[in-house]
Amino acid sequence: MNPYTDENTTRTFSKDVDSMSLIWHTDQEDRTVTVLEGKGWQFQRDNELPLALIEGDNIFIPKGQIHRIIKGQTDLKLKIKNNGSINKSNNR
Repeated sequence: MNPYTDENTTRTFSKDVDSMSLIWHTDQEDRTVTVLEGKGWQFQRDNELPLALIEGDNIFIPKGQIHRIIKGQTDLKLKIKNNGSINKSNNR
């Protein structure tokens, strides 16, 4: 079972999600993730320190890169864009 729900391109993680279900993983295609809302959540790439997720942030995640989400205090809503045309210079 996934630790999130999807509705079209919006992915929501509940503030009540079990932290143990937020595992290290890879994606099968490049993605750009936009933070729509959420307080206290973090994003971490393998071998890097976690980054605070702030509303409006765009994060580019290349295919195959190991990463995870770290639980925050409120629900987290993300917009997921797969294989889109992106401007990496504006991304974290």
